Amino acid sequence: MNDQATRLRRMIEDKHAVNGTGFGTGNNKIGQRAGKTGPRTIAITSGKGGVGKTNLTVNLAIALGNMGKRVIIIDADMGMANVDILLGTTSRVNLMSLLNPDVVLEDVLLRGPYGVSYISGGSGLEHAMEMTVAEREILFQKLAACEDWADIILIDTGAGIGNNVLDFIVSADEVLLITTPEPTALTDAYAVMKGYSSIADQPNLKLIVNRVIDEPEIREVVGTLSRTAERFLKISVECLGYIYDDQMMIKSVRQQVPVMAGHPDAISSRCIASIASGLINGQREKVKLGWRGFLKKIFKPSY
Repeated sequence: MNDQATRLRRMIEDKHAVNGTGFGTGNNKIGQRAGKTGPRTIAITSGKGGVGKTNLTVNLAIALGNMGKRVIIIDADMGMANVDILLGTTSRVNLMSLLNPDVVLEDVLLRGPYGVSYISGGSGLEHAMEMTVAEREILFQKLAACEDWADIILIDTGAGIGNNVLDFIVSADEVLLITTPEPTALTDAYAVMKGYSSIADQPNLKLIVNRVIDEPEIREVVGTLSRTAERFLKISVECLGYIYDDQMMIKSVRQQVPVMAGHPDAISSRCIASIASGLINGQREKVKLGWRGFLKKIFKPSY
């Protein structure tokens, strides 16, 4: 597995320039990257499914876009197409389509609604390490051009600690681990920390806690995971941010409209904007529940 991770790291770190002025047509064009520094590669992962990983990925892409950053999402959650579902779109091509000699990066780099650019992984991505040398070279050469279109690449991995997930997260520059306060989610999040720290040369993992009720719960979750990681894994785990439990987030998922786009003033949107700010500025902004949050805690409305 370390050999696999090394190959993936090299794929990400190698720099290849591609001629061109944009991709797509009409309003789908985006400018080509200037400068020699490659994009930040951030893997977003979780210990179990259903904790809001892909939802965070899509909304974080929107929040970073609002800050002027060009973002590409790689949907590496094998065969699930969750990015498509959250955006209300359908992809006819995916990353594996690049193996066709007539298909170029611009053909699979999709410009979805709300300014979200993404590449659907496709179920075949999980077999990437089983490909022939020639097939891997084709993917490498074509995917390397992503650096010309993005400042940040978000990799939405699968959940858990399977080899494919660990390959992706250990190869990324940074890892965002999202969990919820439920005991099973915390146990599975720790399992990811353990697997990641055991093979990463220089672990760089930050924690995001979703669906929290109040600050005491945040402190309890973060304290438990950070103390356990420091004691048993000998790694320091920083909390990048948290997302309050919010009915507007649930409503947005059902409507297939990201909460950052449909309800930018919602408490969950403000939390995600804070996380984006922390990624860019290196400082976490505290998000307060405010008056509406106070009323929700008192009256517990059903909407």
